[in-house]
Amino acid sequence: QVQLVESGGGLVQPGGSLRLSCAASGSIFSANAMGWHRQAPGKERELVAAISSSTSARYADSVKGRFTISRDSDKNTVYLQMNSLKSDDTAVYYCNAVYRWSTYWGQGTQVTVSS
Repeated sequence: QVQLVESGGGLVQPGGSLRLSCAASGSIFSANAMGWHRQAPGKERELVAAISSSTSARYADSVKGRFTISRDSDKNTVYLQMNSLKSDDTAVYYCNAVYRWSTYWGQGTQVTVSS
């Protein structure tokens, strides 16, 4: 079974930057896709960004131009570079990895954007 561990969350001022990382372990196969979702208080979980095994990336409209998703060469770690952060970006960010047989989720990391 695959385990995902997120790191890099924290408190940042508006306009600042954070870089989230998520390490996947437990499978010799590369994930078909990895990505980040977030859930803010009172809102449903939403897709933030996702990247396929071919490194094709997708972003939510709200983060386009500000966030960048990437994977390492072994496709076992996914990153989310978050720039020009806004207060609306405050949420718990969850990493996920999609395999042919299942989808796995991390425990989440808190990102708080506040002055």
